[in-house]
Amino acid sequence: MGNGIDHIKLADGIRAGERRALAKAITLVESTKGYDHEIAERLLVELLPDAGGALRLGLSGAPGVGKSTFIEAFGGYLTALGKTVAVLAVDPSSTRSGGSILGDKTRMEALSRDPNAFIRPTPSGGSLGGVARRTREAMLLAEAAGFDVVIVETVGVGQSEIAVAEMVDIFALLLAPGGGDELQGIKRGIMELADLVVVNKTDGELEASARRAASDYHGAIQLMRPKYTGLSAKVISVSALEKRGMDEVWQAATAYVAAMVEGGHRDALRASQAEAWFWSEIREGLLEALEGASGTAEAVELAETAVREGKKLPTVAARELLAGFFSKG
Repeated sequence: MGNGIDHIKLADGIRAGERRALAKAITLVESTKGYDHEIAERLLVELLPDAGGALRLGLSGAPGVGKSTFIEAFGGYLTALGKTVAVLAVDPSSTRSGGSILGDKTRMEALSRDPNAFIRPTPSGGSLGGVARRTREAMLLAEAAGFDVVIVETVGVGQSEIAVAEMVDIFALLLAPGGGDELQGIKRGIMELADLVVVNKTDGELEASARRAASDYHGAIQLMRPKYTGLSAKVISVSALEKRGMDEVWQAATAYVAAMVEGGHRDALRASQAEAWFWSEIREGLLEALEGASGTAEAVELAETAVREGKKLPTVAARELLAGFFSKG
């Protein structure tokens, strides 16, 4: 990427639904180069009025639960309805190259060939919970390109569920039976985040246990306080392998979001998400500035050594380091 990019021309290409322009723009916002950041910001400002029209769906689940199979089946169902679908699949980053290592287009081969679908693997870059820092910008770009549904898939580890819930309208947790007492393996906090609980692999030998698991999850959800008054999470049994239950998931998702809109909850949610995004950028920007300041590396090393050796309290060391940084302007 270089300074020769015309952000107005690129924005026009995105509005026209050109996939190459969208891919180029996402690469631009993911770039770590300073001049790319400037162009990316101009592009996002230009396209902001065109964003916001999609249904934003977050999806998480443990490895092996069948996220890719589900997204392929669900995405195919949506495109058959005439919907356009963008999948932003956040991959763990390679520690060597920093690039994605799961290869989402390989995992969702049929959907990647669908002219009404767009799949973009995004390396997490080591950001909190495995959710890429620039996923929010990529989502806005996909909306500006006219996609009806944007699915953000996370790696399903650590804090990724919380991070993705802070950028979507509705959060779906994909689960599978066969792990013994399923409820014991699911953290209450994750269950509380879910607006939809989708029990996959309701087929073959696992069908009976999947339906029992769905019943257990339904009972557990009834004991939790709903996010919004009168709007409880729903449990749905599906078979991504056999492409069954996709209609129920879509109906539940659209009904949930429609109820949010009617109650004014979606606008309030998106406003709070924008505020959270603002503070996230403040924190990231401060960290980048701190790491890039001249002489800071030596000061950080000295502070870390003092903390490790027990000579200085971590809070004191951090405060002194920041005070020194800001005093330099």
